[in-house]
Amino acid sequence: MNQPSISVVLPAFNEEAVIGTTILAAVDFLQSITSNYEVIVVSDGSRDRTRAIVEELSKVNPLVRSVPHERNRGYGAALRTGFEAASRELVFLTDGDKQFDVRELAHFLPLIERADFVVGFRDPRRDGPGRLLFSWGWNWLVNTLFGYTARDINCAFKLFRRSVLDRIQVRATGAVISAELLIKARILGYRIVEHRASHFPRQAGRSTGGRLDVIAKAFRELIWLRLHLHEELARTQAGPRAP
Repeated sequence: MNQPSISVVLPAFNEEAVIGTTILAAVDFLQSITSNYEVIVVSDGSRDRTRAIVEELSKVNPLVRSVPHERNRGYGAALRTGFEAASRELVFLTDGDKQFDVRELAHFLPLIERADFVVGFRDPRRDGPGRLLFSWGWNWLVNTLFGYTARDINCAFKLFRRSVLDRIQVRATGAVISAELLIKARILGYRIVEHRASHFPRQAGRSTGGRLDVIAKAFRELIWLRLHLHEELARTQAGPRAP
């Protein structure tokens, strides 16, 4: 795309060791393709220097925006805050833990010209056996309950049109947010394509995805979505969501 208009949304929780290099890598790549960008970082109640590092970088580059949570509200809540702050035509989601190479966004941008969503899948995935097993089971469960949704539903490497968010309201505050967004987008007829994304071992910090409370919340929100999906879609089809 010629000079894409793009918002990068980076959720982060206690990622002081890598958040600075993650942001700088994103800025470096974006500056090579466009001047119409912003990097929105949501420090989700981090107890380390994550928020301070983001705010220091935003003083140097005002296109780096800090939109923090004072307390930890969950992965989905962090993404929702980032989505609400996004103002460009395209939204690119990745995590602040440096397990992806933002330069691979270059492979996604041509695909968005004929789609509304480009969804990454990690290949190969650099996580431990427990996370791999849980991810397989999660993908199977969501695709069984709702029909085919994506090969790697929770992959944190997604590019989509901002206009999708003007129509679809996501309610999840936990890990179900990716499933909810993709399920609603597919049912509403948005064009979705999938593309490989390189995945790297975590260099620092700790993943929260394997915590029992996070898993339990994910199942609760998935059950709620299954029970309320039709009324959610009816509300969506009634018109654009209220600001």
